[in-house]
Amino acid sequence: MENNNGLIEMELFRIQIDENRGDQVIVLKEKNGTRTLPIVIGIVEATAIKMKISGFFPPRPLTHDLLNNTIKQLDAHLERIVVEKLEDNIFYAKLVIRDYNGNLREVDARPSDSIALALRANAPIFVRNEVLEKLKSI
Repeated sequence: MENNNGLIEMELFRIQIDENRGDQVIVLKEKNGTRTLPIVIGIVEATAIKMKISGFFPPRPLTHDLLNNTIKQLDAHLERIVVEKLEDNIFYAKLVIRDYNGNLREVDARPSDSIALALRANAPIFVRNEVLEKLKSI
């Protein structure tokens, strides 16, 4: 379902390996719909996501845990992540962080890192409708 900002809420559907290319692919699924969004990600980010969903807690914080802890220590929180655009087969995302004064701050980020962080912060994942529509036409 699209909100008034053209954002579609998505959820992690699965992580798979593309057998032909050996790539890790994360698949997001529309929360209240049927559309999906496959995104090729690196092995490090795939491992970070798999660790979180499997309930594994490393003895020391990894990069995504460190960033999540830093945001919290600054009395801020990750409001949401947004996959903003698709250009030349590259996805672009942003972190939307609410700071200690209540202001929203946007930070450019890779979708894979954004999703790994969103899972740790229990933040919603959104994709612009234009991205899903553009993907349909490819």
